[in-house]
Amino acid sequence: MLTYEEKLAIIESFPELTKKSVSLGRTNFQYEESLKEKKNVVYHLHPNGNGFVYAEGIKGYKTNDKGMVNIRDFSEDELRTILTKSIDSLSVEPIFEEDEEEVEEIWVNANGQILKLVSEMDMWNVYAGENLDGTFNSYGEACEYLDEEGFHVQD
Repeated sequence: MLTYEEKLAIIESFPELTKKSVSLGRTNFQYEESLKEKKNVVYHLHPNGNGFVYAEGIKGYKTNDKGMVNIRDFSEDELRTILTKSIDSLSVEPIFEEDEEEVEEIWVNANGQILKLVSEMDMWNVYAGENLDGTFNSYGEACEYLDEEGFHVQD
């Protein structure tokens, strides 16, 4: 596990992030150029090494209800990768608007079972065949559910 000082040095090496001190000795880092409402990339980095990075909608990360991933046990490479992906995700206009067409992804598990993830009217629906399996408010929530159920995006 990286120390607080090591994490801080890695995060500070990203010049596009602005350091903001918050309560209890914690630090946030914001991406001021964000094209989304979200600006915090690093949230509550604590001297004990705990902290969070925004990863809502980034494949491969299980996020909490705020779209954050705990980075307590991340290696240097893992931390650099998630920071880069987070900044990239905040650097593009939101993809889905009401008038845009439906987006679909096929997810499979080790047994070859197939689920379909579909964006419909600002929601994300998971289908097993023609049956609705679940509805989610965000892409990240749907991905977290599918990951927990043992599914991954079909290549």
